[in-house]
Amino acid sequence: MNIVEWSALDATARAAMLERAPEAQSVELRDGVARLIAQVRADGDSTLRALTRRYDGCELGALAVSAGEFDAADALVAPELKRAIGEARERIERFHRATAPADVALDTAPGVRCERVLRPLRRVGLYVPSGSAPLPSTVLMLAVPAAIAGCHDVVMCTPANAQGDCDPLVLHAARACGVKRVFKLGGAQAIAAMAYGTESVPRCDKLFGPGNAWVTEAKRQVALDPQGAAIDLPAGPSEVLVIADASADPGFVAADLLSQAEHGPDSQAILLSPSSALIMAVEAAIEAQLADLPRADLARRALAHSRLIHVPDLATAVRVSNDYAPEHLILNVENARSWLAQVDNAGSIFLGPWSPEAVGDYCSGTNHVLPTYGHARAWSGVSVASFVKLVTVQELSADGLRAIGPCAATLARAEGLDAHERAVTRRLRRLAENAV
Repeated sequence: MNIVEWSALDATARAAMLERAPEAQSVELRDGVARLIAQVRADGDSTLRALTRRYDGCELGALAVSAGEFDAADALVAPELKRAIGEARERIERFHRATAPADVALDTAPGVRCERVLRPLRRVGLYVPSGSAPLPSTVLMLAVPAAIAGCHDVVMCTPANAQGDCDPLVLHAARACGVKRVFKLGGAQAIAAMAYGTESVPRCDKLFGPGNAWVTEAKRQVALDPQGAAIDLPAGPSEVLVIADASADPGFVAADLLSQAEHGPDSQAILLSPSSALIMAVEAAIEAQLADLPRADLARRALAHSRLIHVPDLATAVRVSNDYAPEHLILNVENARSWLAQVDNAGSIFLGPWSPEAVGDYCSGTNHVLPTYGHARAWSGVSVASFVKLVTVQELSADGLRAIGPCAATLARAEGLDAHERAVTRRLRRLAENAV
């Protein structure tokens, strides 16, 4: 990783320093995903079995995980892992219950009652990848808020291995969260199945969860189709930005950067610091920690487009971070909380030396399904609100209509919408007649 002097860069070079790795959006990818979706829509389960045979190397009978398979998976999970999953689930549930939206009702004028009521999504589809590593944490991050929201039907897809079995940890986490319908499907075909439905997989109203470029493109395509399904948020490769000062432990900073880099070759890790000595120490610590990191090859490929940037001061670092809008932002500086009010754009923020991003990935209680690729400028991470609709209600008494009806009629006339005006004034005339 090269050390970059921010003050020496012009605007063009600074923008280049903050560029992400190009997203995989080739014509070949888009067309390939479109073909898979069309095949699933046309032939349903038979196509799902054929694609699973081609891409996952296994023959599937029933697509759904059976009760016996759930039991077998539970038997394979070590007690300490069960305890860890249980503890993490409890903290995630506690935080998500406390931050869930609530019904609201108030009178905006005498006789004018306005409300907002929550309605859970009827059926949601959760996608849990299982490529180079199982992700039971993703099950928790999706299934817990879905349960709190009261979603009537929760469907999950996760790939099977060559023997036709899903990862035991993923299945245990699903059962622990009350998810009973799990299908042995991965990739774009799983997204298509949940978006449009097949003989076995029910059609879902909204899809959640991370995935590779094919999954991401499939989610994008079904979200654009009126007959498809909504999606949780726009996603790209995982990323972290660390702001650290001279007080930071370089080993901690290096570990945080590597914890994101090991996700995959398109992940990105950025350090901003006003301390040249810290940056050089972090660079050395990264090399030292890579020596015994099992996923070092993946991390090195990610580090090729990561950055160590020297900035003149912490205020500049925060401004740069806001421009970058990271998925994860770590403020490893003295009095970290004092900088929080100045942070506008981030998916999730980690304050101080004892708050590694990894705890947010697993068990602090917050959600790890977050906007990436700069989408934190406008999007929030997954929460209970992601699984509900916020429906407004209004109820007017006769006095209420008398009070605010003239306002509505005036605005309708200004917009040239005569039927709108008459819908109000016709009622106002009736009230006036009845009052005589």
